[in-house]
Amino acid sequence: MSKTAPKLSLQQILICGAAIVTVSMGIRHGFGLWLQPIVQDRSWNRETFALALALQNLVWGFSGIFAGMLADRFGAFRVIVAGALFYALGLVGMAYATSALMFSLTAGVLIGLAQAGTTYAIVYGVIGRNVTASKRSWAMGIAAAAGSFGQFLMVPTEGFLINSLGWQQALMALALAALLMVPLAGWLREPDFRGGAGHFRDQSILQALREALHHRSFLLLMAGYFVCGFQVVFIGVHMPSYLKDHGLAPQVASYSLALIGLFNVFGSYASGALGQRLPKKYILAFIYLTRAVVISVFLLVPLSPMSVYIFSAVMGLLWLSTVPPTNAAVAQIFGVAHFSMLGGFVFFSHQIGSFLGVWLGGLLYDKTGSYDIVWYIAIALGVLAALLNLPIKEAAIERAPLPQAT
Repeated sequence: MSKTAPKLSLQQILICGAAIVTVSMGIRHGFGLWLQPIVQDRSWNRETFALALALQNLVWGFSGIFAGMLADRFGAFRVIVAGALFYALGLVGMAYATSALMFSLTAGVLIGLAQAGTTYAIVYGVIGRNVTASKRSWAMGIAAAAGSFGQFLMVPTEGFLINSLGWQQALMALALAALLMVPLAGWLREPDFRGGAGHFRDQSILQALREALHHRSFLLLMAGYFVCGFQVVFIGVHMPSYLKDHGLAPQVASYSLALIGLFNVFGSYASGALGQRLPKKYILAFIYLTRAVVISVFLLVPLSPMSVYIFSAVMGLLWLSTVPPTNAAVAQIFGVAHFSMLGGFVFFSHQIGSFLGVWLGGLLYDKTGSYDIVWYIAIALGVLAALLNLPIKEAAIERAPLPQAT
């Protein structure tokens, strides 16, 4: 009989994991504030900036698969440390890139690699290996809420840093903040980590991946997460410019993103807690459909600071609230032996959507002078995602028993 490796305490996981997600997600949520200062200073168009951030999301999603594999095999500590170092280097490079290519390599590739190693798939892997199934969705909700608190905390801070230090020195300050994740990772080092021995059936990476990709519910979760990425990253990156284009003061955008982060603290926690009691597919369908309704109402009513704040608060409740039920469903169906890797695959779909959302936002704005078409696409995709989540089956997959050793 295999021995189960010692576990980290729940308190230790939640405090350190939440702090890492707070820093990593908090920094990235404010990138939209740099769009206009950078394109004006470098004489670029918005598509140049948007393409770099679209590439960031794509690299984040693709490399997240391999970061998850490494975390499943060697533990989260090494992956988080490498991600923190990439983050600091990427932010420094972003500050001093003078060409579109260099900006894409730093803001796009380096920071994309960094986010793959410091965000949900990696922290959720630690949760999956060390938290019982009866508390897993709730614990994931705590981690997602922390990422939202990071947005609430960091976006106004980043706006303040830009106004006080200038956009380049503000990025240097964030590079120092990113290095705080290195000591935090030390507290998530799992004692006697052996790739999750004692939890699961002996499956290779290819076997686990083949099983998941032939499972209809896994593909439906990936499709829904694609829509999530399209919607939230388009709004997060382009909302500041959209509001400024309509004559609203710059601080309205900062307050808007901060409100999204604040209310998502409650939305993420609530969805994680509800995931312990209700079918996760119904939670996800409700979130996607409600997003479509909220965006529609936002576009129909007269634009004002108050309408922006109400939209941001309601959208905040729905923002990252998809994360706990989606990841908990993956763990519930397939177990946690390869959870970080499978979570990375689902997240890759999210990031393909993110790539298209942020890139199309810049491309169509430059071609039409408006974000309207992308808003309409976001509404239609929300309805589609709601319908796609309804047929998901959340029961644990049935596998043939392993041969007994003689």
